[in-house]
Amino acid sequence: MAVKVTGSCLCKMITFEIEGVFESFYLCHCIRCRKDSGSAHAANLFSSTAKLKWISGQDNRKTFNLPGTQHTKSFCSTCGSAMPNIQMEGKLLMVPAGSLDNAFSMKPTAHIFIADKANWDENLEKIPRFEGLPGNL
Repeated sequence: MAVKVTGSCLCKMITFEIEGVFESFYLCHCIRCRKDSGSAHAANLFSSTAKLKWISGQDNRKTFNLPGTQHTKSFCSTCGSAMPNIQMEGKLLMVPAGSLDNAFSMKPTAHIFIADKANWDENLEKIPRFEGLPGNL
């Protein structure tokens, strides 16, 4: 089912709109995505048909291509938020799930590159949960 979603960076300098279908939603545990996200994994949506339209701030978007690889990361040069990019010579749109502003119901398709998974990324559902900051912060 085709969707229309909007997204932005943290500082709202960059805004965009995407219309189309996402074929997959991967939680990638490779070392490159962990470095990109600063977390246990990246959460990225992929589409070979959806259309990306920049609403504002496209000139503030920077793209880093890791030499010798197909690894690409686009980000806001002001706040550092991950931003969508076009990969594989224009054939694939990659959208960081956290960059979307709309409620989005697609569930992740799979965890990938779990051989590279961080050693502390186990049984996380068992640790305490808080609605906001814990009292000791």
